[in-house]
Amino acid sequence: MSTEKKLPNILICGTPGCGKTQHAARLKELLEFQFFNVSEIVKEKQYYESFDEVYQSYLIDEDRLLDELEGPIAEGGCVIDHHTCDFFPERFFQLVVVLRTNNDILFDRLTERGYNEIKLQENLSAEIMEVVKSSAEDSYAPEVVVELTSNTPEELEANVQRIIQWVGLYMSQDDGDDGDDDGDDVL
Repeated sequence: MSTEKKLPNILICGTPGCGKTQHAARLKELLEFQFFNVSEIVKEKQYYESFDEVYQSYLIDEDRLLDELEGPIAEGGCVIDHHTCDFFPERFFQLVVVLRTNNDILFDRLTERGYNEIKLQENLSAEIMEVVKSSAEDSYAPEVVVELTSNTPEELEANVQRIIQWVGLYMSQDDGDDGDDDGDDVL
């Protein structure tokens, strides 16, 4: 009995301002994946418990959000955009991309967004301390997590092309093989 392999699910995570939404939107366009921007879902569907005035951010109701995403994730072919990753079940994703950005560039991007000083410094510190990268490495198997630099439009496009290559290799891999052709060398 032959069953068709499901498309992989991809999480794009990183500090605010690193280009997650641009990467995810481009992947949606080129791969025709479903695209879920967690921040937009949380606001639109009011999947939050409270709003932090100091950091200008929502405390997410993770259970409601995960319930919302469970069906599409089970179907495969999803790209999720969120700054953190530690509350998503490991089974959700076949690839977790952690985007990293130079702090000078990140400072300019977050300043342009109008981040207050507290939120700006918190996010710059998180990038310096590799908070998102550490969280991804603690939450997922090493072969699932990849770190990519996102400083320029050229890097964004190169990253997207690498991820598309990875998807092609993932889909061509036989589920019963020894795992040597998992696409790690592409990313």
